[in-house]
Amino acid sequence: MTTSMVTFVIPHKGREEMLKDTLRSIAHQAYPSELMEIILVSQNTEVSEALREACGQVAFKVLFAQPEHTISASRNRGAEAAKGDYLAFLDADIQLSPNWLSACISLLQQRPNTKLVSAMQIPSDAPTPLEHIRVALSNAVVDCNVDFLPGRNLLLAKETFYAAGQFPEHLITCEDYYFTDKVNQLGDLYYTSNAQYVHIGEDKQLGAMFEKEIWRGQSNLASVKDRHIPLREWPSFIVPLAMPACLIAAIISLVAGFPMFAVLCFVAASLPVMAYSARLYKLVRPKTSLLEVIKFYCVYFPARTVGTLGGIIKTIGTSSYGK
Repeated sequence: MTTSMVTFVIPHKGREEMLKDTLRSIAHQAYPSELMEIILVSQNTEVSEALREACGQVAFKVLFAQPEHTISASRNRGAEAAKGDYLAFLDADIQLSPNWLSACISLLQQRPNTKLVSAMQIPSDAPTPLEHIRVALSNAVVDCNVDFLPGRNLLLAKETFYAAGQFPEHLITCEDYYFTDKVNQLGDLYYTSNAQYVHIGEDKQLGAMFEKEIWRGQSNLASVKDRHIPLREWPSFIVPLAMPACLIAAIISLVAGFPMFAVLCFVAASLPVMAYSARLYKLVRPKTSLLEVIKFYCVYFPARTVGTLGGIIKTIGTSSYGK
């Protein structure tokens, strides 16, 4: 492995507790500290000295961003200030394994067509059923090339970052899907078990997840523009709109006196939950029960429906205002 300068870029807003753990995990990397730097792009008005202390011997720089800026804008701004030949994009609630950087950079250097590497998620010390589900979904496939990667922990060369066109600043969410698809047009995306991370801020309860999924779903359809959509991703766009349509059709049919058609519509609305639950349960058992998996999708799909419809309404409103 050739040692090169690496810049960690971390967008941040809000509390600092989980961020401290993220910074400590960088400071404890099995990699020369003089060849690492951390750029925090914070939407807070100030940051505490405790953050600098958490970085240990690793150089630490803070850039302040406006509250209205997207996470993509923060990542791009951090990259502009980076000294590293490689860029490591992290969320502010990610705890890396000590070998994260050495393992990921080795893969980039040893696999000629690999342009981006991400490590495998592992659960925290006391995971809830929901966290087990989230980890299982993240690790459905591992140690292979993938179509896209979430933006929680990404490592790539700076030249690849700019060749891919940087992160899309017009998207509020789903920016990682959009960006990693652009990188995938340049080469392979590799998801490895050689290194791991804990998502400290992972959803622990369904109520909190419902609110987050509404937020995550608002750029669901907007992210489709100008990127390749693999066949297996299409259900994530269709199902959140098809399920409420079937439910509405069922209610109208029942009121209009067509009970058989209403039953068919209710069955059609429930099919995605049953189908997705059966597939996920194979990944997560015996750590989580089938009931917990069904509850997950009974919350996930309605939240995505609300978020997707809200994103459509917001897009239409913005377009109309601009005319």
